[in-house]
Amino acid sequence: MMPLIGIAAFLIYIFIFQVDIGAIFEELKSVNLYVYLIAVIISLLEVFLFSLSWRALINFLDVKLSVIKSYLLVWSGIFVDTLVPAESISGEAMRIYLIAKEKGNNTCGRVVASLVTHRMLGMMMNVIILIGGMSLLYTEGHIDTLVRNIVSFLTASISFGAVLILVISFREKWSSKLLTYIINIIKNFTPKRWKDKVSHLGDLAISMARSFHDSMVIFRKNPKALIISFGYLILTWIFALSIPYLVFLSLNYPISWSIILVTAGIVMSVRATPIGIPFEVGLPEITMTALYTAFGVPPALSATATILIRLITLWLRFFFSFIGQQLLNLKPLLANKEKSVLDSPMIK
Repeated sequence: MMPLIGIAAFLIYIFIFQVDIGAIFEELKSVNLYVYLIAVIISLLEVFLFSLSWRALINFLDVKLSVIKSYLLVWSGIFVDTLVPAESISGEAMRIYLIAKEKGNNTCGRVVASLVTHRMLGMMMNVIILIGGMSLLYTEGHIDTLVRNIVSFLTASISFGAVLILVISFREKWSSKLLTYIINIIKNFTPKRWKDKVSHLGDLAISMARSFHDSMVIFRKNPKALIISFGYLILTWIFALSIPYLVFLSLNYPISWSIILVTAGIVMSVRATPIGIPFEVGLPEITMTALYTAFGVPPALSATATILIRLITLWLRFFFSFIGQQLLNLKPLLANKEKSVLDSPMIK
């Protein structure tokens, strides 16, 4: 139901701003499929590079993952994020759960540290993209007061969020006091028969928090993993930015990189808003179409490009993430089946 509401919102936007639906279909007919296919392949490579960026951090903390395993875990996270959008926190929670299930709860703190650090690096990259895009717009003479104000607000907000996360990450006493306070509140509202279980979970949470802070200190003292991870993240963004560029190219409408940078930075910030719409449909499409149109792209072409971009970055990724989720579940199933065969009376 919610995805349909999002699609309806996008269609209402097209209707209100009198975008020619017929012109959109005409633009779709003119797509260069070879160029578009390259954009699809680049999308898969983007996710692969993203997984390598995260793997550099988690392996450094002695939670060893193979290249394939980290790739499948990221796809699994994308699958959950698509269904339960919450600023990608739901996907990260899934990765924590799957790793803890396989390697034990003692890895949770280190996994969380790798994810938080990776998120901060991503926020830093988002700010760089926004500032870089605005700088290019100034040099090209495309100065829009509204866009400039939006970029300034987002840059300040993201930077503040990153600094806040950084401060909390290195203040173990703060997080311990906060956790203890929350646990005590929960205990007060918990029936007596469950209080022991809540206490156990509270002790586990405090232990995880301690492990998390220890891991963050390791990153601070030895930034080699951060440099490697950030290098992969730069490549990830290059591939991510190439997707809209190639989509416009497939429509025979080359677009300025400044527009690509600013739009991608703003849309990334919009998608980070945990509005709770499955398949995150509606708001990103409206934002992308409005921004492209504001930068002088014909409305019908803006809507067409948005549809084609989201077909890659949302719907095709959901399809591939579903496959990744199944492949990730395949190994435990095969292992259990093999164990049941070995334990059968005939084998004995």
